[in-house]
Amino acid sequence: MSDKKQPVPAKANPAPVESQSSAGEIDAFIRQARTLAASATGSGRLILSLDATMSRQPTWDLACALQGEMFDAVGKAGALSVQLVYFRGLGECRSSGFVTDTNALKQLMTRIECRSGHTQIGKVLAHALKQTAAAKVNALVYIGDAMEENIDDLAEKAGSLGLHGVPVFVFQEGHDSGAEKAFKEIARLSKGAWFRFDRRAAATLASLLSAVAVFATGGLKALEARGRPEDQLMIEHLRGGRK
Repeated sequence: MSDKKQPVPAKANPAPVESQSSAGEIDAFIRQARTLAASATGSGRLILSLDATMSRQPTWDLACALQGEMFDAVGKAGALSVQLVYFRGLGECRSSGFVTDTNALKQLMTRIECRSGHTQIGKVLAHALKQTAAAKVNALVYIGDAMEENIDDLAEKAGSLGLHGVPVFVFQEGHDSGAEKAFKEIARLSKGAWFRFDRRAAATLASLLSAVAVFATGGLKALEARGRPEDQLMIEHLRGGRK
């Protein structure tokens, strides 16, 4: 997306996880989120979270295209509900409603522009804990390239997600060693998996995201039943066969 894109109107933004938005902005989004969430009747619930700080723009654009693969992997029977969570700027962290419509989620994502700011991974993990306390969340996907927070705090939240049966599937772009250490620990403690997010290998990424979607709707049995190479790779990660 070009730098000339106009700022997103407040009413088009997903709801804040933690922000200083006005009551009017929040109310406007809640009305929109309820409309979208009305279609979310699936048996699996997955949270797709992304770092939307400025360095993420190319990855955000790719994620917009790849998110459809998660829905397609489980067919059109409404078996998967996905919620979008993103952070950017100065403390802005927002979430959409849970939707089962690929186009509805893509429309939300394409309205969002990346902005400079620090990572807010802790808010994402805390949000996932809150969501699964209300209604079971089967998996959390996180896509990012940096970590600028206290790793012990993130580890505590990741461990809690693991205890609640919410594995975190972390896709890291780039080779930041500090971020890699933190991301792998988040994946390990939550009983999830860590992968490299490579924009040059879109087909591989799409396959892995589809495997996460299948896991979210049917667990390891569903992955074993489908039996694709990416499913076997995911099973190995989940069972600790790879580091």
